[in-house]
Amino acid sequence: MSDILEDLFSYVRFASVSADPRYKDQLQACADWLVQRFERAGLEAKKHPTAGHPIVVAKTAAQPDQKTVLIYGHYDVQPPDPLELWSSPPFEPVVRDGRVIARGAADNKGQLLPHLFGVEQALKEHTLPVNVIFVIEGEEESGGKNLGIFLEANNEALRCDVAVISDCPMIAPDVPTLLYGTRGVVCLEVTLTGPAADLHSGLFGGLVANPANVLNRLLSGMHHPDGSVAIPRFYDRVLGLDDWERDLWTKLPINDAHWLKLTGAPELAGEAGFSSLERAWSRPTMDVNGLVGGYTGEGPKTIVPSKASAKISFRLVPDQDPDEIRALVRQYLAEHCPSSVHMSITDHHQGKPYLIRANSPFALAAKTALEASFGSPAALVRAGGTLPILETLRESLGIDTLLVGLEWLDCQIHAPNENFPIKNLALGIEMNRRLLTEIAKV
Repeated sequence: MSDILEDLFSYVRFASVSADPRYKDQLQACADWLVQRFERAGLEAKKHPTAGHPIVVAKTAAQPDQKTVLIYGHYDVQPPDPLELWSSPPFEPVVRDGRVIARGAADNKGQLLPHLFGVEQALKEHTLPVNVIFVIEGEEESGGKNLGIFLEANNEALRCDVAVISDCPMIAPDVPTLLYGTRGVVCLEVTLTGPAADLHSGLFGGLVANPANVLNRLLSGMHHPDGSVAIPRFYDRVLGLDDWERDLWTKLPINDAHWLKLTGAPELAGEAGFSSLERAWSRPTMDVNGLVGGYTGEGPKTIVPSKASAKISFRLVPDQDPDEIRALVRQYLAEHCPSSVHMSITDHHQGKPYLIRANSPFALAAKTALEASFGSPAALVRAGGTLPILETLRESLGIDTLLVGLEWLDCQIHAPNENFPIKNLALGIEMNRRLLTEIAKV
């Protein structure tokens, strides 16, 4: 444990924020550290340049009679802001209450290292039952545009039987979790411009359109009173849940009280007619992620703002298509935006929803490994988040991916005081060893 903790501390000290150009050197240095660490573990490793941040590939010596497993991770992290809400500097790891606190501790550095250690141990013992390829990218938190290009260009060199990813949560502490589906996402930004400059609301209010007022009406119109999305044809391709899924989810150790405690919200809300788990894992959504317009400083300032903008995202479910949804959203905005303001739309990243058969041979192998490692029944669930890499791997390499998370829901990923439970480092190593063994049997 001291060795893996020391490595985790070294790993999270790199401020590898992919969304901010100021951290470019840190990302390069982090990729170099990974190459050296993989080589020390006995793998052949190389840093591959891309149009953005480099991709690190590490391979064990291939045995032609063995299956090949691709293990994916990412070394980039979210920005640490707001810094004042951290209990300690975000890139100086500390241990508190059995957890490592640092940006990237859970997402994704703490979840990757147990796989590296597990493979390293097996190599030292000459007991590795499969060939392993690690692919670690540096742009997952900022869209991952270059990974798909890299996979297509290196299709033959990365050919494998199945992929494994630990970049997702367990549904509760000590409950091993296999994710067999994730939601997709479409992100965009809408900006409305009215007058050429901010105007006095007494002299000009009611004379020209207020972009902030118009934007609020546009956004609120995207939901029906029952919480469903009001964009026409938005639900045309939504794949409903099977009965076995609903039945299985009712038996999980997670309920409305759990969500309330986890979120701190006064009460749960969302689309009517569905349980909280169905809404979180299997229903599409529309959310305003940021809203800016006019004066936001101390005290009043009576103006008609010149401009207002909103960042919005749509979580998608099988079989919704991001391109189709983006087109529907653009059409809705164009039809409902009045001519009294000018509208511009900036497209941001997107990712497809993902689903595998929960009873496939590889999925059952993962379930067996999880239950043997954690000593309790595994939960089979979907996730509300998005991992664009899943569909990229399927399209580029023709493989399914096993999602076996090691973080907890309260690890505060993307938030101040991100953390990772130390106990899951050891459990993750054991899970890696058992998982590779079970995959070899398929």
